[in-house]
Amino acid sequence: MIPILKYKIDDTSRVFGRTQLDDGQHIAAVNAIISDVRSRKDAALFEYAKKFDGQDLNKCGILVSEDEIKDAYSKVDKSLIDSIRRAKENILAYHLKQTDKFKNEFFSSGASGTSTLGWIYRPLARVGLYVPGGKASYPSTVLMTALPAIAAGVGEVIVATPNIKNPAILVACRECGIDRIYKVGGAQAIAAMAYGTESVSRVDLIAGPGNVFVTLAKKQVFGHVAIDMIAGPSEILVIADGSADARLVASDLLSQAEHDEQAASILVATDESFAQKVRAELERQTELLDRKDIIKKSLETNAAIIIAGNMDEAVEIADRVAPEHLEICARDAKETAMKISNAGAIFVGNYSPEPLGDYFAGPSHVLPTSGSARYSSVLSVDTFMKKISYIEYSQEDLLAAADDIIGIAESEGFGAHANTIKLRKNI
Repeated sequence: MIPILKYKIDDTSRVFGRTQLDDGQHIAAVNAIISDVRSRKDAALFEYAKKFDGQDLNKCGILVSEDEIKDAYSKVDKSLIDSIRRAKENILAYHLKQTDKFKNEFFSSGASGTSTLGWIYRPLARVGLYVPGGKASYPSTVLMTALPAIAAGVGEVIVATPNIKNPAILVACRECGIDRIYKVGGAQAIAAMAYGTESVSRVDLIAGPGNVFVTLAKKQVFGHVAIDMIAGPSEILVIADGSADARLVASDLLSQAEHDEQAASILVATDESFAQKVRAELERQTELLDRKDIIKKSLETNAAIIIAGNMDEAVEIADRVAPEHLEICARDAKETAMKISNAGAIFVGNYSPEPLGDYFAGPSHVLPTSGSARYSSVLSVDTFMKKISYIEYSQEDLLAAADDIIGIAESEGFGAHANTIKLRKNI
């Protein structure tokens, strides 16, 4: 049974300090794969595809063909294709609105005001998206990673996805305008996109979720290539008062618990009798769900109900957890949301459940987990843009600053830095 804990009285350690990634068990294997692909390129990549995914890329080809995409469309129900298109419209529109802030700016600077400073924005040239293709194969991942990149104006977007069992993934790729789809997965796919092979072009950034091998590989190649984030198990925290519907709150908690056994579902309630009702609903509804074995394990090991003294205390708890998904089902939901500092996404009110964000509303569902919302953000247009400083000084303004620059440079022992300024003083 899920424990009901009193905040600041009971032990609430099970909900605080979740690790981002426990990498001790698999890191050596991941490093070996990355090193092999980096040195032997396609030869290693093709061997791992056969070993881990059962795909003979020498026979079926590493790239998804037009015929395979057409076949995928024939296998996907038209109503699902229509839903994918409507979701795409919402997601793309949301991210296009963010592009307004990426404007090149220039302003006068320097002692005389005759110099110019500013910044220039540029989209990345090529990005690689990882989309799981086996048991956890989600076409929504394509939409939520590709469309922010498209809105940013990225030059080329490629997808790596292994052993494609869900044809809707290929449909989503085509609807999003993906340039190339590679039939590769795992750590080997991350290595191929990070370093390049004869078949796979090196990218500037890798985004998208994956299993522990994929996540560790992203962590390992960071620095050679940018990554979106290091993602851990999914999580939800719901803040609720006595006005909320216990059935709905329980269903929202279960929507995360069904992800996997490591998913975390946390209720922070200001009313203990309401919390008891939610716990009863969790037990009742679990028995009605297909993935009840996974849900039971998740609830047993990673769920908790915490009783807060008031809404301010509930906000304090939420900010400590810094959850991936934060729902607020309370009388003053919007007011409470404005007090939150740490969350991947905030879902405000009784009619904004977390699955709305997973599939349709617009913001990406690729969110910081394991407390990393304290310092990182949702995947968005920002992920795929870079900011370049612009500096243009006049002779007059450089000479006015020369002695200061020389003094600081020489104090750090950099005579060559100082010399470039001295030479310009003497021209």
